[in-house]
Amino acid sequence: MRLQIMDANGVDMQVLSLTSPGVQTLDDNQAVGLVAEANDLLAEAIARHPDRFAGLAAIAPQVPASAVKEIDRAIGQLGLNGIIINSHTHNEYLDEGKFWPILEAAEDFDAAIYLHPRCPSAGMARPMQKHDLLAAIWGFQAETGLHAMRLLCSGVFDRFPKLTVVLGHLGEALPYWLHRIDRFREIPTSTCNVRPRLELTFTEYLKRNFYITTSGMPWNPALKFCIEALGAGNIMFAVDYPYEDTAEAVRFLDNAPIPVADKHKIYHENAERVFHIQS
Repeated sequence: MRLQIMDANGVDMQVLSLTSPGVQTLDDNQAVGLVAEANDLLAEAIARHPDRFAGLAAIAPQVPASAVKEIDRAIGQLGLNGIIINSHTHNEYLDEGKFWPILEAAEDFDAAIYLHPRCPSAGMARPMQKHDLLAAIWGFQAETGLHAMRLLCSGVFDRFPKLTVVLGHLGEALPYWLHRIDRFREIPTSTCNVRPRLELTFTEYLKRNFYITTSGMPWNPALKFCIEALGAGNIMFAVDYPYEDTAEAVRFLDNAPIPVADKHKIYHENAERVFHIQS
């Protein structure tokens, strides 16, 4: 069915991944075993259709040492194209030092981390429950945007300057807020810990270390704004299948009022570079 939908809409290649929440709700042993099985199945699917599929390796962040080993196996041996992490793990975020070996391994393999949404962590979920705001209407983007901000503020990208992170939904709203967060970057409030002094502005980190995708955001005003804020070289086409409609996503970018050269970057050139996919 997937290949039929791709063919019907002119999609040559899909990058596959284990969807949210992945294994990140499971206990340690179960999670470690399941990611290995999932990555093996993914590699087999790619081997059957190497000109149609690429894939992102699942890992179990709750066991950082095993996650590093699985990155080595999945990228180095299975030949997968990057890493999928479904945002927080047991309410913890990747800026915590315990997870930095995972970031170091990703940088060493030049393996981009797709930071995929999931429902918010316990600390931010409660106010969203009353009006059913936990999922795609608000919670997904708010939670993943927060995760990205924590990475930006932590000094991670000074420690790992070649680390690449991918955000869906045209950047989980971060591009819109760049002016404001840059302005207040070094002005801590009296109610929080002082943030580390960073080498670059948030805008510079976002342009150097982040890519954003069009998944679930087929909206021309937002696309044009993101191109102006970050450049077409930082944006990748994505459908978010099966949650979003492939035909709508393709029709949107086909008809987007942007230069053809930008469409080529967004449709395939950037993804080929970031995920090491042969054109």
